[in-house]
Amino acid sequence: MFRVIASAIALLGFMSAAAHAEPKVLATVKPLHALAASVMNGVGSPSLLLRASASPHTYALKPSDARAIQKADLIFWIGPDYEAFMAKSMRSLPKSARVLQMSKLPGVTLHATREGGVWEEEAHGHGHAHDAKGHDEEDMHLWLDPINAKAILAAMSEALGRADAPNAARYAANATAAAAEIDALDAELASKLAPLKDKPFIVFHDAYQYYEKRYGLNAVGSITVTPDRVPGPRRLSDLRKKITDQGALCVFSEPQFTSGMVGTVLSGTKARAGVLDPLGVAAPDGPGGYAGLMRGIADGLSSCLLAAS
Repeated sequence: MFRVIASAIALLGFMSAAAHAEPKVLATVKPLHALAASVMNGVGSPSLLLRASASPHTYALKPSDARAIQKADLIFWIGPDYEAFMAKSMRSLPKSARVLQMSKLPGVTLHATREGGVWEEEAHGHGHAHDAKGHDEEDMHLWLDPINAKAILAAMSEALGRADAPNAARYAANATAAAAEIDALDAELASKLAPLKDKPFIVFHDAYQYYEKRYGLNAVGSITVTPDRVPGPRRLSDLRKKITDQGALCVFSEPQFTSGMVGTVLSGTKARAGVLDPLGVAAPDGPGGYAGLMRGIADGLSSCLLAAS
């Protein structure tokens, strides 16, 4: 009899755990994965679709990726203007799947894509450079503003609480704690980056506008606007002139792309080469990933710009 009762209790416990299992959460890119991991800390772990060494600008889904998308209960993504490779899979999601699009969240501020000179593609023929961007009129690298990151945390907590009500209080408490950590991180970065505000530099692609505006940095151009487009001779010539005219101290590559173009741009100038990473290749996975990503950019800027001063 005792064994029967014990077995029944164990079965009930298993059924209860199964009934309250945390949702299967999928984040498309590492910054969102890090924020989701902070909210889910102690409850479960989100899955990551793209490793940070891959770029959403050039990524193509594998069959295993498509299967992971279809199995997810809750999907966190930036939106169709950033993860264009997701379009087909998102149209065929099960009705039970919930999707949180960061570019549409209340409290998230979006900046327009920059245009003019070395902030846009070269014009060809009778077309205009802006036409090459299609409908992408807003910059989707929105996680690089810590204020946006806090809005994302709040929205993730709410979505997870709806999907997993028994753990809603834990998600909310985690989001509150993570937001406080971001406030401290924001103050730390503002102090560290203050000496760099008057130092001009060139980035690989125009991914850092949110970071620049938050901390008052002085980026004066990008090698390319969209990494899938190779800059032509005219653009490279314009960039070398910009480096000389503006006194740009550094030209930054990114680990997701070949750095060969950086050497071409630097040729004949006094600027130094550096590395910045908007996705956080070297940042730890999990709850510490967002701080690691943001500090990594600050370290990359500081190490090059201060050495070049």
